[in-house]
Amino acid sequence: MLIIGIAGGTGSGKTTVARSVISRLGSDKVTFISQDNYYKDHSHLSMDERASINYDHPLAFDTELLIEHLSCLKNGQLAYAPVYDFTVHARSTDLTVELKPNNIVILEGLHVLSDEKLREHLNIKVFVDTDPDVRILRRVLRDIEERGRTIRSIHTQYLTTVKPMHEAFIEPSKKYADLIIPEGGQNQVGIELLSVLTEKYLSGDQQWTKA
Repeated sequence: MLIIGIAGGTGSGKTTVARSVISRLGSDKVTFISQDNYYKDHSHLSMDERASINYDHPLAFDTELLIEHLSCLKNGQLAYAPVYDFTVHARSTDLTVELKPNNIVILEGLHVLSDEKLREHLNIKVFVDTDPDVRILRRVLRDIEERGRTIRSIHTQYLTTVKPMHEAFIEPSKKYADLIIPEGGQNQVGIELLSVLTEKYLSGDQQWTKA
């Protein structure tokens, strides 16, 4: 099994890169995992308390559960990822995502490269590097259209947690990347390179992967 980790700042284009590679290889051959679904569950807290949590810190994620699921896939077992509802800052109580043990697993998220224990499970480590002004504009559109946020709340969160956590954890994690893809989904050469490497693995050329 080949596990590809794709990290990068908010709005960098991580998901676009992952989806582009999956589109080329075929969705039936790749298992996609979003780190966003592994936010810790805070349904026991009030809505105000949930809204005040720093969701941009690595400790906001249930990394132990994510690693457990990666181990299940490596052992040929199904896993069921939780589904996180950003509109209420809590996990869904009745939805999960079935994860199948395919030959290729793509894990995408903010802190995929920030955590040492998680990095140990990755065969290819990718960092999507996009200009901050582009990233924040993408985040504004996403948070308004998909997560029901206001401009004021986005502004406050960006200055208090998003930017500081990016500078403290996400940007430094770039040094662990095997491949850096500038401008995310706009970089067709970078996506092509990652796709070719993955196709080589599918064809049986596994000499370059970790033991």
